[in-house]
Amino acid sequence: MLRDRLLSAALLISATLLLIWLDYQYPLLQTRGLWLVPLLFGFAFGTTLDVTRLLIASGRAIDRRVVVSTTLMVAYSAYVPVVWTIGGHEYPADCPIGRKGWLVIAAVAAMFIILGREMLRYDSSKRGVALERTLGGVFVSCYVGIPMAALVLIRDLGDSGWGLAALITMIAVTKSADAGAYFSGKAFGKHKLIPHLSPGKTWEGAVGGVATAIGVSYLCFFKLIPAMAESAIAGPIWGPVVFGTTCALTGMVGDLAESLVKRETGVKDSGRTLPGLGGVWDVTDSLISAVVPAWVALAAGIAGM
Repeated sequence: MLRDRLLSAALLISATLLLIWLDYQYPLLQTRGLWLVPLLFGFAFGTTLDVTRLLIASGRAIDRRVVVSTTLMVAYSAYVPVVWTIGGHEYPADCPIGRKGWLVIAAVAAMFIILGREMLRYDSSKRGVALERTLGGVFVSCYVGIPMAALVLIRDLGDSGWGLAALITMIAVTKSADAGAYFSGKAFGKHKLIPHLSPGKTWEGAVGGVATAIGVSYLCFFKLIPAMAESAIAGPIWGPVVFGTTCALTGMVGDLAESLVKRETGVKDSGRTLPGLGGVWDVTDSLISAVVPAWVALAAGIAGM
């Protein structure tokens, strides 16, 4: 089990690092972030399939095709300003929508697309089904789509090298917290964190996860970001403590949120896409909950700019 977990993690990390390296060294069409499009697709598409599969398997009504489409629309909405710059064009600085407003537009559009679909096929003899499909569809589209779009927003921060380094930092800190919690829990775990929801998680594991995240955060803030950024300003010395703690704790919330859905739907793993790791959602669960707080912290200058 551990061997499969490590092998799947190594392959996933290798593919991610390859795309990040290509984006840093050879920007596609001289536009930053385009090499990461397939990575975003894999995360968003795979997670949506896992979540909807669990909901359908548990007898809950949901329109999978519509939900997958609207989730991807929300996730890729953050790319509108990026695509605008292809061919040397500048995204208008005075645009009232701004660079982040497309995410709001896409989220609202997703909600009404799902509602519209239910209006067209409403059957009064099956009361409650349309509402259940609507609520489930909007939840998945926003739960997966908005955080995935926030990954693009982090990539878009600062200059090209800084934004990419910030994205690497967010992913590395959050996932290192997962690993730190897992191994600390295995080695020292005695006191259950929330046994009625996730019996395997312990307070000792949580402390280990936070400590690991802070350590990785220091390395990224004072080594990785200055090395990759074109013009970096050092952040406060306490920044990595706040950032690491934030990513670790919010990542744990995301892990527990997935556990809640699993309990409600009666399954152990979200999928079997990644041997030893489970489904794609088992990888993205902590990223989904940590990315928006991380983006806010980075945009606020906690890592400099």
